[in-house]
Amino acid sequence: MMERLSAEKRVLFLVSFFVRLVLVVYGNYHYQYRNIVYTDDDYDVFNDAAKFMINEEIMASLNTVSKANTKFSLDLFKQLSNENKTANVFYSPFSISSALAMVMLGARGTTASQMTESLKLRDSQDQVHASFAELLGQLNKPKASYALSVANRLFGEQTYQFVEEFLGNSRKHYKAELEKVNFMQGSEAARLNINTWVEKQTQGKIRDILAEGSLNNLTRLVLVNAIYFKGNWNKKFDAQETRDADFRLNKNAKKTVKMMYRTSKFPLTYIPEINCQILEMPYKDKELSMLVFLPTDIEDSTTGLEKLEKALTYENFMEWTRPDMMNEVEVRVGFPRFKMEQKYDMKKVLVSMGMADAFDMSKCDFSGMSPANDLVLSEVFHKAFVEVNEEGTEAAAATAADMMVGCALNMSADVFIADHPFLFFIRHNRSMSILFAGRYCSPQ
Repeated sequence: MMERLSAEKRVLFLVSFFVRLVLVVYGNYHYQYRNIVYTDDDYDVFNDAAKFMINEEIMASLNTVSKANTKFSLDLFKQLSNENKTANVFYSPFSISSALAMVMLGARGTTASQMTESLKLRDSQDQVHASFAELLGQLNKPKASYALSVANRLFGEQTYQFVEEFLGNSRKHYKAELEKVNFMQGSEAARLNINTWVEKQTQGKIRDILAEGSLNNLTRLVLVNAIYFKGNWNKKFDAQETRDADFRLNKNAKKTVKMMYRTSKFPLTYIPEINCQILEMPYKDKELSMLVFLPTDIEDSTTGLEKLEKALTYENFMEWTRPDMMNEVEVRVGFPRFKMEQKYDMKKVLVSMGMADAFDMSKCDFSGMSPANDLVLSEVFHKAFVEVNEEGTEAAAATAADMMVGCALNMSADVFIADHPFLFFIRHNRSMSILFAGRYCSPQ
């Protein structure tokens, strides 16, 4: 049977991890001047203008990808949340989209078109990968006040031939070097090697992303994007104030949680059409923030989030969280201390979002990856972890894809007590990119 399969499509695996990152990258700009004499002051003016133009170009590029990532994030949230309306949700849309963007480097024809549409990148196809490179640069900030790292790697079968342009572009745009491994004769050892790399990149938070038996001798490539974030609140909670409190799961049931409290000035707004408060809790230096969407009460028969989730479009999200919509006011905040770990098989979700051909052995086209065009995307796994406490937030995530042969509003109150289900988003403020997204409705 295995000999017959070898005549069909080979196996590729993609793994991606999620982190929170921030770093500004500036390019060099060169001018040629002919037969004109300039003073030092003139050159200062030209240099300042050049830097401004570079910043404008970079931000325009980042905005395009960030917009696409936010749309993808919210579409993906609806897919994941609809599977079980009372379950916790946590994932990294940035991890998933950047990992799939690496796969897209080698996609061609309808396969590439479907991936572009599903990732909401259709308006920026020509600059997708360069824009991701810029955003990764923005996010990686070694001297920041928070721990943030992003790493990419390709694990390829040592005897398999890959298209050099694909390897070069993976290195150029995603800093993903190729590590040769022996999938054909040692797939289990390769799996353990990849899991160890993932665990190291996520500070031990993501373990065993690839389960036993997930790789075999038909695996040809595993693409890995690893991201890890740990940040302290700009205004920390006082651990001495943390105490037991009821968390209402629905209108009838409740659980006890450790509730953290803090009274201070926070950006806060109220959206009357959905009866929802939105609180922004910045991390230190305010380069990243957690946005919390909390309905004023449980009005439906499940978690109280149904009206909010139905109204959560890209346009509404951007409108509700505009800086001029948020008023910084003195507010009493109550927020549960929690840990959450979620794992998803993304194949069904991505197919339902329009990415069908990539998983179809008879239709997929990854000729930009393999000279033989014998690769197919077989599975996509995603695993994410988050911990929120008095000090701040720690988060990590991983995605794996297996390719096989074959306007200002009035505030409702100065109290924000998250003692019932809510949505939360961790955002990179400069680029307005959603790095993590979640729903907390079932304390563990």
